[in-house]
Amino acid sequence: MINLTLSQIIQGLRQGEFSSRELTQMYLDRISQLESQLQCFITITPETALEKADLADRKIKKYRNGEENTIHPLLGIPIAVKDVLTTKGIRSTAGSRILENFIPPFNATVIERLLEVGMVILGKTNMDEFAMGSSTENSAYKTSRNPWDQDCVPGGSSGGSAASVAARLAPIALGSDTGGSIRQPAAYCGITGLKPTYGRISRFGLIAYGSSLDCVGILGRSAEDISEILAVISGEDHKDATCAKLPNLTIDIGNPISLKGIRIGIPEEYFIEGIQPEVESAVRGALELLEEFGAEIHPVKLPHTAYSVPVYYILAPAEASANLARYDGIRYGPRIDSDLISDIYNKTRGKLFGAEVKRRIMLGTYALSSGYYDEYYGKAQKVRRLILQDFLEAFKLVDIVAAPVTPTTAFKVGAHQDDPLSMYLEDVFTIPANLAGIPGLALPVGFDKAGLPIGIQFMAPHFQEEILLQIGHSFQAKTDWHTKVPNFLES
Repeated sequence: MINLTLSQIIQGLRQGEFSSRELTQMYLDRISQLESQLQCFITITPETALEKADLADRKIKKYRNGEENTIHPLLGIPIAVKDVLTTKGIRSTAGSRILENFIPPFNATVIERLLEVGMVILGKTNMDEFAMGSSTENSAYKTSRNPWDQDCVPGGSSGGSAASVAARLAPIALGSDTGGSIRQPAAYCGITGLKPTYGRISRFGLIAYGSSLDCVGILGRSAEDISEILAVISGEDHKDATCAKLPNLTIDIGNPISLKGIRIGIPEEYFIEGIQPEVESAVRGALELLEEFGAEIHPVKLPHTAYSVPVYYILAPAEASANLARYDGIRYGPRIDSDLISDIYNKTRGKLFGAEVKRRIMLGTYALSSGYYDEYYGKAQKVRRLILQDFLEAFKLVDIVAAPVTPTTAFKVGAHQDDPLSMYLEDVFTIPANLAGIPGLALPVGFDKAGLPIGIQFMAPHFQEEILLQIGHSFQAKTDWHTKVPNFLES
């Protein structure tokens, strides 16, 4: 069953080829077998998963017996969830020691919607602490490994989710994307990842990093699989004031659309000096294929792209500085006791926050401080608007913009550990979409000489996820990179 697509799993469950319990147990067995190598999960929930699977099987049986008129297609389907989303009664750590034993009393909206249709949560996946990182090396618990080469990182901050899907420990997973944290690990792990438009999916229950940038998204094996989950978790939510007042986005993927006449913009600003030649070659090769399939390729200009990384590393840490002030040892998680309340704050935060989180809090606090706010934060917001304007002008000429996801393939564990700037530059191609608030879809388009996956990303105007997924599905219907599996799965 491990190589079945989500649509094939849905069909198999409906037709009684296997049960939800059998499916769930298979994934739990694979997690038990491979977790020590890949380190994908912070918390695994076998008991509750099997309970939900049994409940789903009873409903499916009633449906087949004619006792139920209808059941949701995703009933009984297992899913992995990034540990940045709150899950009622299940530990939710955000990859941090400061939330080590935090058990939320409520579900995130997206979790509530998954449970309402009967999906089965396998566990909470590993991540960089508070989603601050590009490799999962900043997790307080473990470093996840790339299933294609276990000496390499799977990307981050949704590295555990990406690796679990690539290694077939789960058929689909939820992640979050603040500066590339879904698309980058999707590219590194050879799977498909969607960062939606800011506001398309509720952020209620998403443990905040940068509130104007954070998005809940989906990692799966194909654009078709992702569309199934998006239909459930998208839509208006009165608990999140930033969530758009739009209905659930139900996309009829069906048969692949014709790409004839689709205008794809290619920004040369994304093909920069220092990009790995194999990455550029694979992406340009994919663009040639798209042209063969009928798409029109047009050059576009995104002149402020070069400012994206410095703008992001002013705005995101500034928002983190405010958001993470709530973790003080009083309201959440463990505390380091002392006679003075100020000492409780200092000792708890000093010991239980990791180095990268402290670095970003200090950067953000500095940018917001008196005398520097206008010089840094204010100017960064103005440049952010220029980056958005670049995209708006480009979308007057083309339907989507296509570019590499990352400048290189997955790097070795520890390669950037002592050089934060080089780590930050791993997100140079993904950050602009977050700053502009537009949707992005990453999908695999090849491999380098070492056998590591390469990804391309498609970006569309606000709330145009449908065209991204339709084009992605059509491309994947004519190519097979998304069907490839890591070598150890073939034996």
